[in-house]
Amino acid sequence: MVQSLNSKIDLTVKATAFSGLSEYGHIMIGDKAFEFYHQRDPRKYIQIPWEEVDYVIASVFFKGRWIPRYSIQTKKDGTFAFASKDPKQVLRAIRVYVDGQRMVKSLGFFDVLIRAFRRKKS
Repeated sequence: MVQSLNSKIDLTVKATAFSGLSEYGHIMIGDKAFEFYHQRDPRKYIQIPWEEVDYVIASVFFKGRWIPRYSIQTKKDGTFAFASKDPKQVLRAIRVYVDGQRMVKSLGFFDVLIRAFRRKKS
């Protein structure tokens, strides 16, 4: 069994981690880390201490009415993508521990296309 980094849990919610294949489990947000634990396999888990979080990137559609997934970009280990039952509640719980300037919206489909065409012109 894996030992949690948190001493106090603020939120626990069902979630999906997108690491190669979809992994189903639970997200736990606490005072020291963001943690994902697999539903069936205790060896599959993700623990990200708050000091290691660089950015939290959210995919926002329809002016914030729908947030299908969000990612946590770390300083050393890359980016981890997640989807959960109530993403707004999860992002609000993360905002307590991560600075608001470090929580950003991802680029939309057309923004990516526009950026690609502007680079080709230059």
